[in-house]
Amino acid sequence: MLAVNYSTYRNNLKEYCDRATDDSETIIVTRKGEKNIVVMSLNEYNNIMENLKVLKNPNYFVELFRSLQQLNQGKVVIKTIVELETMEQ
Repeated sequence: MLAVNYSTYRNNLKEYCDRATDDSETIIVTRKGEKNIVVMSLNEYNNIMENLKVLKNPNYFVELFRSLQQLNQGKVVIKTIVELETMEQ
């Protein structure tokens, strides 16, 4: 996480945008007498939103946890696309 003041951020906008997207850097832009903001890549933002969605839905979280347990225990069934399509019919 990186904190920069508004003027520095504005003068080096491309550099900070590149750091956010290329290096997954989260940037806090401080503003004198104002509320600060956070800049991050769209991928990082989407990842956070997906994690929040999982955490907000207890049923989804439990199902995900059970699935991870099954994976770790080797209880995995591998199917081809053709087998999956056949199951749908």
